[in-house]
Amino acid sequence: MQAAIKPYQSLFFKASFTMKIMRIISIFTFFSIVVSFQSCSTSSVETDYLIFGHFYGECVGEGCIEIFKLTDTVLYEDSNDIYPNPANQSYDGNFKALSNEKFVLVRELKNNFPDELLDEKDSVIGQPDAGDWGGLYVEVVENGTKRAWNIDTMKDNVPSKYHTFVDQIQEKIALINK
Repeated sequence: MQAAIKPYQSLFFKASFTMKIMRIISIFTFFSIVVSFQSCSTSSVETDYLIFGHFYGECVGEGCIEIFKLTDTVLYEDSNDIYPNPANQSYDGNFKALSNEKFVLVRELKNNFPDELLDEKDSVIGQPDAGDWGGLYVEVVENGTKRAWNIDTMKDNVPSKYHTFVDQIQEKIALINK
């Protein structure tokens, strides 16, 4: 024999069930909003920052390794001067902000980053610094994902699609160091 359900017990069950449904709808709505914001994109390459520089292995002096970090608003210079290894996928620098005048000289470099570089499977392009002619280091953060490359400065060893970018990096380093 079943016990009789009292009227207040029925109301409690209905309220509890309604609260569970409301909680599920709220969670679903929250995740839907999060997913919709993450799927928005304004550019094929949204870079949070660009690290660029040159390195020379058989070299003595401060100019042998010059690494810079460029954001949308600030240019930084690394004071560690560590020979870059793209296999690490991240340069561990000690970056100090440079003047706004130097930032203005290089700010468009971030916008000139070649999309094709993101398709490269290898982190080394050419034979950077193999014959003591130096190499370039490039690191980009795109939507939280880091990628890094060592690129040869000898254009004969680099695909022509990167020649303009290689020239721009070298030009910008020279402008910063004036």
